[in-house]
Amino acid sequence: MKYRNKIFNKLLCKKAKEIIKLSISISSNFNCDLSKLTLSGKENPNIYFTGDIVQQSNSLFEEIVEAQNTTVFEKKYFHAKTSKWISYRLMENLKRLERCNSKAKDFLPLIKKELIKFNELYKHWTLTIL
Repeated sequence: MKYRNKIFNKLLCKKAKEIIKLSISISSNFNCDLSKLTLSGKENPNIYFTGDIVQQSNSLFEEIVEAQNTTVFEKKYFHAKTSKWISYRLMENLKRLERCNSKAKDFLPLIKKELIKFNELYKHWTLTIL
């Protein structure tokens, strides 16, 4: 069981790191398109979602590491639930970015696919840590 737990820990951390890398690159691509001001001088409100996906992907990784390093059951459960909530919010922000007018939204299916894989690993991981 411990060997299996270590495998899921490694796989989940690796997937979370991939999501971080993808979110950073996608955010930089979106920032190029969305940083321009409109004709009325206002900024695009969708630019804030690009920063949100980077922050949420970092928080996702941190919560997983905290859950793995904690020995108290209640804290493990709390960090596991928090990471699930963060992945949900990350997916919602990706859906918001799909609706904005940018050439970079072609890359969103990549990170969404990785997030779906993460959620599948998460289901198995929660069974091994709890």
